[in-house]
Formats: sequence, structure tokens, C-alpha cells
Amino acid sequence: MSKAGITLVTADPPAAPTVTLPGRRGVELALIVLAVLLSVYGYCAVGLARNGTVPPGAAGYGAGLGVLALVAHLAVRWRAPHADPLPLPIGVLLNGLGLVLIYRLDLEAPGDPAAPTQLVWSTLGVALFTAVVLVLRDHRVLQRYTYVCVTVALVLLTVPILFPAVNGARIWIRVAGFSIQPGEFAKVLLAVFFAAYLAANRGALTYAGRRVWGLQLPTGRVLGPIVTIWLVSVGVLVLERDLGTSLLFFGLFVVLLYVATGRTGWIAVGLLLASLGAVAVGRLEPHVHGRIETWLRPFASIEAGEGPNQLAQSLFAFAEGGILGTGLGLGHSVLIGFAVKSDFILATAGEELGLAGLSAIFLLYGLLVERGYRAGLALRDPFGRLLAVGLASIVALQVFVIAGGVTGLIPLTGMAMPFLAQGGSSVVTNWAIVALLVRLSDSARRQSGGGAVR
Repeated sequence: MSKAGITLVTADPPAAPTVTLPGRRGVELALIVLAVLLSVYGYCAVGLARNGTVPPGAAGYGAGLGVLALVAHLAVRWRAPHADPLPLPIGVLLNGLGLVLIYRLDLEAPGDPAAPTQLVWSTLGVALFTAVVLVLRDHRVLQRYTYVCVTVALVLLTVPILFPAVNGARIWIRVAGFSIQPGEFAKVLLAVFFAAYLAANRGALTYAGRRVWGLQLPTGRVLGPIVTIWLVSVGVLVLERDLGTSLLFFGLFVVLLYVATGRTGWIAVGLLLASLGAVAVGRLEPHVHGRIETWLRPFASIEAGEGPNQLAQSLFAFAEGGILGTGLGLGHSVLIGFAVKSDFILATAGEELGLAGLSAIFLLYGLLVERGYRAGLALRDPFGRLLAVGLASIVALQVFVIAGGVTGLIPLTGMAMPFLAQGGSSVVTNWAIVALLVRLSDSARRQSGGGAVR
């Protein structure tokens, strides 16, 4: 264009460069191979320690675990190529180590084998992981089913009341020798509900309502529904005497409320309410009161001439392990009793792997939680951010509650150590959590162009 003798030349702006995200699936595959090899090594070490020979099923165990891990890896490579490469190998290694520890304890009780059943549940867990990765293309789809999730969760929490109590708690459904723990599945559904509801109402939760003692309280119309759902779920769990899961739900609720509002006052309120609730339940519920007494005086039964209780035996196992442990297959944690494969599986790891092995296990859990938080920070949509933080917090809270209970840091509560402990419902649910974290990390890297999640 020419005007007053001046020629102006216009040009289109340069196209934005195409960003190629590194998939890092090769890293994931290499870590999976390492996880499988470590699990097989542990399996062989148990056989050599107990019988002086490699167990005859070592090759089959390694092949089975390897095939499961490979199927899960191929699903991620196909449907979530930009996902974080760490959650899946961590799940494989923890699950493999759990199978090794349960197999090792089976050798002390050959009439009650649990490892074969746990392997079946692990297979179902990996199948669920694969299904979630393949079917759920966008995590935001879950927002459409907010109230479906909470309805199903409350039904799952309520049904065990109709069945007989097991070890003082009504948390199991047992039919024809088959048993599941519905509360394990309910925790994921409630995490979806809390994340969706808080994401939709985060503005009203943060700024609306009155200010009391420096804390901005939301209106009852906004906070009422979620508090009601939380109270109902916790109330049902108290009736079932499943106080470990009650504590988990309470912690999840407070963490997500804090993340959604950014108000540190909610942490203080949560700690205050948790303390008051613990004191009340500890005084009114005999089952819980007994556990608190055992926590305060773990060696009282020995002083009374009744022999060591489960907590005392657990403390003895940790002490015997020392720094490097007695070696796989060479411990005596079976003396803990009936819960050694479930609630107290960590005592076996502490005795036979020592403080070094126990620290490595905690680092794996910590790394899994950290990757979940990192994905949450990188996600731009509030629902995805809250869901990632909630799922990672479920793992963190479980590890803290269980590890604290078996080491005498806090009163013991009946929960399963993620991936390690015997329990089909638990291992299947934890694989679902890992699948959702994989999907969320894939979305986070796509949204950030690969720069925020490494």
C-alpha cells in the first residue's frame, strides 16, 4: 500500500513453533524392567533363605508380573504417551514386593496361603488400570458424574452394616467365601465428588460468608451439602468401627478444602475437630479405647504375664531388623499373629529389610505422592488440580496412619498398606488411583507443553 510516497509492506506474523513433547515411555519401560527384576530377586532370596534353593515358581512369577506390567505399559504408551513415567513402575515395584512378603509369610503358615489370591487381585487391579487409561480420555468427564459418585460411595459405605463384624469392625461383605471391602472403592469416589464440588464452588467458599476469628466462613448453602456428605460418610464408618477410614476421609476433606480456598485456617480447624473427635470416640467406644490403652502401654500385657500383644511384637520386629535387616525369609514377624499379612505387613519389611529397606519403601511412596502433587500444580482446570491432590493425599494419609500405628507413633487403626498388604479391594483401588494419576499427568504435560511436569 502506497500513501504520500511511502510504501507499506504487511506480512503475516510468523507461525508459532511446534512443541514436541518427549514421551519418556522408554524411561518408563526401563524402570518397569528394573521393578520386575527386583521383585523376582526378592522371591528367589526368600526361597534360598528358607530352603537353600530357588523356588520352582520363580520363573512363572517373574513372567506373570512382567506380562501384567507390559500390558499396563502398552496401554499408557498408546493412550497417555506424555504421562509421568514414574507412577506405573512404582506401582509395579510395590505390588511385586508385597507379593514377595506375603509369599514369605505363607511359608510360615502353609495351610493358609494368601499369595496366590493376592496375585489374582493384582491381576484384576492391573486390568482396571488398563481399562481406566484406555477408556478415560479426559479426566474432566468425571465431573459429569459428581452426584452419581457420591451416591454410589454412600451405598458402598452403608452395605457392610448388614453383615457380621470381623475383628470388631463391620467393613467387609462376605458371601460364599468371597469378601470385599467396599470402603476402599468409596474413597476414590468421594475424592471425585469433593474435587468436583469444591472446584465448582471455590469462589463462594473463599470469599462469601462471615469472617469469624480471622477465618472466612462460607455460607451454609454452599458448605452445607459437602459437610453433610462428609458427616454421613464418617458417621457410617464410626458405626462400622472403621476409624482408620474415617480418619482418612476427614484428612482428605480438610486437605481439599484448604487447596480449594487457600485458607490456612481450615488446617487449624481440621486439627481441632480431629482432636476433639479422637478424644470423644476414644472415651465412648470400647474397641477404640482398648487400642489407645495398648498404644500408651504397649508392653503392659508382658508385665501382666500374658505375653506380648500385636503392637509389642511389631516393635520387637522393627528392633530386630536394625539397619540392614535379617534378610528376606529370616525374620520372626509371624509371631505378630493373624494380622501380620495385612495391618502389620510393614513389620515384616522392617525386620527383614531393615531401616535401609524401610526407608527405600517410604521413598517410593513419597515419590508417588510427589508426582501426584506435581501433576496437580501443573493442571490448569480446578477439578483436575483438586483431584490429583486428593488422590495423592489418599496415599499419603494411608501410609502415615498405617506406618504410625505399627511403629507406635499413633494408635493403631485397621487399614491396608497400599500395594504391600494382603487385601484384594485395597490393591485394586490403588491401581485405580495410579491410573488416574497417569491420566492426570498426561493432561498436565499436554496443557503445559511439557515444561511444568518433568
